[in-house]
Amino acid sequence: MSSSERAAALPQWTRATSTWRDALLVTWAVARRDRFALAGLVIYGVLLVVALAAPVVAPYNPQDLNYRPDGEVAANEVPSLPHWLGTTNLGRDIFSQVLFGARAALVVGFVAAFGVVVLGTLVGLFAGYYSGWVDMLLMRLADVAFGIPFLPMAIVLVAFLGPSIWNTVLVMVLLLWRDTGRVIRAQVLSLRTRSYVEAARVLGASHLRTMFVHIAPNVLPLSFLYGSLAVGWAILTEATISFLGFGDPNVISWGFMLQDAYNSQAMARHAFYWFVPPGLCIMLAVMAGFFIGRGYEELLFPRLRRR
Repeated sequence: MSSSERAAALPQWTRATSTWRDALLVTWAVARRDRFALAGLVIYGVLLVVALAAPVVAPYNPQDLNYRPDGEVAANEVPSLPHWLGTTNLGRDIFSQVLFGARAALVVGFVAAFGVVVLGTLVGLFAGYYSGWVDMLLMRLADVAFGIPFLPMAIVLVAFLGPSIWNTVLVMVLLLWRDTGRVIRAQVLSLRTRSYVEAARVLGASHLRTMFVHIAPNVLPLSFLYGSLAVGWAILTEATISFLGFGDPNVISWGFMLQDAYNSQAMARHAFYWFVPPGLCIMLAVMAGFFIGRGYEELLFPRLRRR
């Protein structure tokens, strides 16, 4: 598919994305032409660079105590040249914690989003393609998942499984696939009756080949849309769980920083340099996911496309 053909076919993406390569190219084309989606990708790109460069850029180990020249613990230091964002009540460098917090946020966000997309897309593909009792069983599971209050259940499961970012990821995948599965299933119900799918069956393609070669590329943009939304939800959920004290105490995250600042009464002491930076980082990371979702909303609501 040439670039001109992709541009012409973009509004009719379900017919344009006949291969996985074309699906990725159309997805990127949508991101490039929408300023919201591009801004979200730029924010995630910057956060990714910060996360990867944290061990090199961070001036201190985020878990180490720092000391003044007189040997006293450098606790509750205000922003200065040695400590750009000051220190915590235990003498830990806040700037270094912010940098390392990006690693935990992106790991949880991207891994959880990938799991949500994979599980939700598989459920939607099998439910929409096979229909019948398979569809009924999977959609009833989705109904059960929709009936579970997300955050309270996530807190209960993380508390039961133990404080770990991987348990947090697992809980979010098990609870957030429902939206992706529902939407992908509705799209597959339409795609399974298309002429190219019928032709594949006539030519002897197996059910799995028909699903993953001829149908799955056409639902990839929708999967990417819900994956971008899941990144924001995952980062926000991890921050919430850590702030409430159920996060991994051995992992520095932005939610952990907010909990530490709250327990140390940083707001009462007007130590804005402690809790404002991680709060802004959480806000930007969540906004980036919803910016990307805003850019791709035309995939769900074609009437909103700009002429």
